[in-house]
Amino acid sequence: MTDRLSPGDTAFLYTQDAATPMHVGGVVILRGDPEVDYDRIVAHIAERLSQVPRYRQKVRVVPGRLALPVWVDDEDFDLTYHVRRSALPKPGNDSQLDDLVGRLISRPLDTERPLWEMYVVEGLSDGRVAIINKTHEAMVDRLGAVDLAAAILDLTPDPDRGRSPTWIPQPAPSNVDLVVDAVSDLTASPGELVDVARLAVVDLRSTLSRVTDLAGGLIGIVRQTFSPAPRSALGVSSTGARRFARYAADLEVFRRIRSAREGTVNDVVLAVLAGALRAWLLSRGEPVTDSTGLRALVPMSVRVNGGSAPVASFLVDLPVAEPSPVMRLHQVAFQTRVHAESGRQVSARSLASLGRYTPPTLHALGARVGSQLSRRSYNVLVTNVPGPQTALFVAGAEVQAMYPVAPLVKGHALAVACTSYRGRVYYGLTADREAMPDVEEFAELLAESLAELAHGLPAKKGGHRR
Repeated sequence: MTDRLSPGDTAFLYTQDAATPMHVGGVVILRGDPEVDYDRIVAHIAERLSQVPRYRQKVRVVPGRLALPVWVDDEDFDLTYHVRRSALPKPGNDSQLDDLVGRLISRPLDTERPLWEMYVVEGLSDGRVAIINKTHEAMVDRLGAVDLAAAILDLTPDPDRGRSPTWIPQPAPSNVDLVVDAVSDLTASPGELVDVARLAVVDLRSTLSRVTDLAGGLIGIVRQTFSPAPRSALGVSSTGARRFARYAADLEVFRRIRSAREGTVNDVVLAVLAGALRAWLLSRGEPVTDSTGLRALVPMSVRVNGGSAPVASFLVDLPVAEPSPVMRLHQVAFQTRVHAESGRQVSARSLASLGRYTPPTLHALGARVGSQLSRRSYNVLVTNVPGPQTALFVAGAEVQAMYPVAPLVKGHALAVACTSYRGRVYYGLTADREAMPDVEEFAELLAESLAELAHGLPAKKGGHRR
């Protein structure tokens, strides 16, 4: 049976270009372990590939684009092409790592090969090792899908390793086979011909707007969609070049603010971002008046059909004009309360119970929502997914930190991804290299915004830059 891409997946494939890399990713930092190096990590990944068969497949386009493309086994699959070795000049610092991440995520994936890459980065201070991953948005299309970045995580340093089955690739179909299958599928489902015609257009604005209704029902359109987002310094002409920065804080601080000020941890995350954006606009000499606004697209998990948790879009107007941090939190909470009162909200505890694979998958689904919704309806994508609070390991080395990487939508200057792990909250900031060269300073503004919200609460250590 032909394994054909969905219309939504095809849209992501056709609309990728040098200015709009269509991949999600993450940065995992491992504690120093002299036994863990590139070779051991490659061997570990090789053991787990059987759990993610898609990662040994590539896309074949049907001649003449008569039908949607198909997934086929890569008969020349080379693991070391996808898992690459890199290093920082010892002792590598965090700024050097961030610069490397920014450069790597700027490069589109090779569509002639399986659509993923990993980089094992050695040379970090204290013997640490970083793993940077990139996965095309077409690869993770549902909650049940497993991202390779999650599949290599373990709950113990020495898990029970079962024997990996031998992989025998299926012969790739010929062009004649692809055409015959395409005609057969179109005859059986004439409606697919409409999808093919729509996806023949490779302009991002027209293609993604046309396949919104076909992309798996992930988007819940709300009334803000019908009005454009406010004009702001976050709207740019994308170059494709990226910068990346990180910020980490204690999860307990977010919980204490939530309890004292009312709201949810997600509300606090958004209020902290609103405060940082307000300070950033002021630092650039941008006018911040009562009418100044920024709109965030916040993908949220929702209950459907007795417990499954797809992702729906939710637009939140960030109160950047409000000088009071507490009032900013209240205004954010007022907007998100509508989602909570709908009865469709999925709690952080429920998401965590789905397993350690949830964060990468939900970040990927959230990024898909951001790409599918018109970029004119919001200014910044914010994905926030609760992660495991117990230690994870890769190839025997303990995971010290994990930072998600969200893609930039064309015309946007900033995307924010956030996840929690072992009592910490980790922000990953993806920025357009030219429009937001000060993204590292923006990470510091997040720290200041969190401190503003925590002011007056019982003293306890808050966040820091890393």
